[in-house]
Amino acid sequence: MIDDQVPSLDIGRLNVLTPLGRGAKGVVFLVQNVATGGELLALKVISRASIKKKAKNNDSDGSEYKRILFEQEVLRRFQHPLLPKLRGVLSTENVVGYAIDYCPGRDLNYLRKKQTEKMFSDDLIRFYAAELVLALEYLHGLGIVYRDLKPENVMIQENGHLMLVDFDLSTKLSPKAPSEPPTPETTPSSNSDPLPKTNKRFSTFYTCCYSAISAEDSVHPAESVNSEPIRETSSLSKSNSFVGTEEYVAPEMIQGNGHDFAVDWWCLGVVLHEMLYGTTPFRGLNRKETFYRILSKPADLVGEPTPLRDLIRKLLEKDPRQRISVAEIKGHDFFKGVDWEKVLQISRPPFIPGRFDDECTDVNKKIDIEDFVREVFKVDDDVIGDVTGKEIDHNAAKNFLVF
Repeated sequence: MIDDQVPSLDIGRLNVLTPLGRGAKGVVFLVQNVATGGELLALKVISRASIKKKAKNNDSDGSEYKRILFEQEVLRRFQHPLLPKLRGVLSTENVVGYAIDYCPGRDLNYLRKKQTEKMFSDDLIRFYAAELVLALEYLHGLGIVYRDLKPENVMIQENGHLMLVDFDLSTKLSPKAPSEPPTPETTPSSNSDPLPKTNKRFSTFYTCCYSAISAEDSVHPAESVNSEPIRETSSLSKSNSFVGTEEYVAPEMIQGNGHDFAVDWWCLGVVLHEMLYGTTPFRGLNRKETFYRILSKPADLVGEPTPLRDLIRKLLEKDPRQRISVAEIKGHDFFKGVDWEKVLQISRPPFIPGRFDDECTDVNKKIDIEDFVREVFKVDDDVIGDVTGKEIDHNAAKNFLVF
């Protein structure tokens, strides 16, 4: 059930602790809502002037407001522990925005870089991959294609579980039918112990060994941009939009023949490759070479054959019709022994962050939200004021931007 009682936020009663990051359309702040006793929120704020300037210069078809409204509506619908809830909306003469749950554990990319080897173990990957599968399966059941799965958009909640954020590239298609259950040989029986007794940290999931990870500075996720309006018609079975982040884009999106939910499973394959090897599988010297590799080169899965490498290979199948499905993913040998009904019940995930890092905040420094956003996008206005849509200079090295 959708909660229509989302509160309006009073900008005068938001105590800004620190900016968390910025993208092409907005700035994200960590704020305390004085009105609710100091609740910590991640507040995404978009400049009205920046949107109007794009429209005036014919750099926009007016879809930015549609996207903002669509993303808010999507957030209203979520009733899942791995997805954010809409905690409030903000609207002033100068800015619009909304608040979601704050995730103090930063993102998966930050977490990976904290590893000594800059990579995750198979068992750590198994835990996070299982949660990503469940989150994407839920989204697809709502008819939502995420389209921007990457480590920077996978945050760690205070309880250690994941949370997908940033839905401004998502689109609405016909809802995906529920998946078939995993095959019997890979599904624990109801009276079987889902985990060997030797491991207490994952007693309801799977044996998982991991390295200790410490929480430090906030990560700064970047946003991707697309000028096409979000397609909300529930009868659509494919989208022809060209959106995403360069190294994670599925081949069918580059080809422009229409895409559906399978693009998210491709992105999952790229993310798992990055978690295993520390790099994305198709990165070239430039965008053209990256796209060429995505379309024509197999992923280089160095090392002896393992269930994880086999799963990545099947996720990175070029033909979306042959790509592994969610039911096949959940029944794959890599997840053998996983009790999917208990993944979200784990009380001690591999990394549990603190509430927030005091070193990331300066409570004595007063930040005016509107002034801060105005200054950020004043610089952008100088850079893109005369851009017609072909040449882009947004200092967003990993995102390809389509206006």
